[in-house]
Amino acid sequence: MSHKPSASKFTVYILECADGTYYTGCTNNLEKRLKEHNTSKNGAHYTKIRRPVVLTHQEEFSTLLEARGREAEIKRLTREEKEKLLDSKGYR
Repeated sequence: MSHKPSASKFTVYILECADGTYYTGCTNNLEKRLKEHNTSKNGAHYTKIRRPVVLTHQEEFSTLLEARGREAEIKRLTREEKEKLLDSKGYR
């Protein structure tokens, strides 16, 4: 029985909420997760009360460990630093 390496990609993303705040998360299915943030009871409580949310940034990683590390880095950034990241990547 052979096992193929997983083709999964992990995405770290930043959402801009309706109130102008930012939310950072990590997922292996970005499209599904965005839908959850905007419509589902499964969305994070933070975004659930700040809908609608808009994707403003995304980065892909091959492992969950790398993605979680980057998510933690972004969460530690100040709002100003997050805005510089968004500007530098052309997201704003």
